[in-house]
Amino acid sequence: MNRKFVIFAAIVAAFAFVAQSAEAGGHRKRVDKRITATAIGVGAASTAAYFALNDWRWTWDASRHGISAAGAYGVTTLGCAAVSPMVATVVMKRPLKYREAHILIGSCVLPIVGGWLVNEAYNAGVLWAPDEKPVKKARKRYAKK
Repeated sequence: MNRKFVIFAAIVAAFAFVAQSAEAGGHRKRVDKRITATAIGVGAASTAAYFALNDWRWTWDASRHGISAAGAYGVTTLGCAAVSPMVATVVMKRPLKYREAHILIGSCVLPIVGGWLVNEAYNAGVLWAPDEKPVKKARKRYAKK
C-alpha cells in the first residue's frame, strides 16, 4: 500500500511541475538573463572560495585556517553580496535598479531560490523600490445584492 501511495504522490508531483501558470495581464517583471548569469557566476565563485578555505575537502576542519564552517559561509555570503552588484553593473553597462541589486543579494543569501523569492516579493507588492511604480493590487469585485 505504501508503494502505491509513493508512486501516486510522485505522479501528482510530476504533473504539478509540468502545468503552466496563468498570468492575467502579464504584469510580472522578468529578470534579465545577464543578471541571472551574473548571479550564477558570482555564486559559483563564492562556492569555490568556500571550499578553498577548507583546502577543497568535504568535511570541515576548523583547525586548517582558524575559521568555522558557519564563519566561512558568512564571509563568502557577504563577499558574494558585495561583489555581485559590482559585476552586474559592469555586465549591464549601466547602474543597477533596486530590484536587480536585491535579486543578486537574495541569490547570494539563499543560493537556489533567493533571487526568485525577491523578484516575486517585488511582483506581489511586498517589496517596492523608489525607481519603479508600485504594484497595484487587484480589488475584489462583489456583486450587489
